[in-house]
Amino acid sequence: MTRADLAEAVFRKIGLSRTESAYLVESVLEEICTTIAKGEAVKISSFGSFLVRSKNERVGRNPKTGEEVPISPRRVAVFKPSNVMKDRILAAHDRRSGTAQPVLKAAE
Repeated sequence: MTRADLAEAVFRKIGLSRTESAYLVESVLEEICTTIAKGEAVKISSFGSFLVRSKNERVGRNPKTGEEVPISPRRVAVFKPSNVMKDRILAAHDRRSGTAQPVLKAAE
């Protein structure tokens, strides 16, 4: 799904104009990016969390030459899906593969 697809979905479901829908999607994505760039987490209930993780320096290997190469420390953005999202993905996969099993809820 692309930004344009998201804007189109907002247009169809919410009833905003296409321009307003595109602006809304861009505004939400920009806010998420700005917050993550500051090193803060973005937590969206029943969806998941966008986090920044620090990666330590490590040794990698050039796949062509086999030469060891140092990989410098860096910060990376990661997405951690909520349990609700994980359950929805599992249920959709099970429906498609025909192996649906009851979902056990973890005590929270």
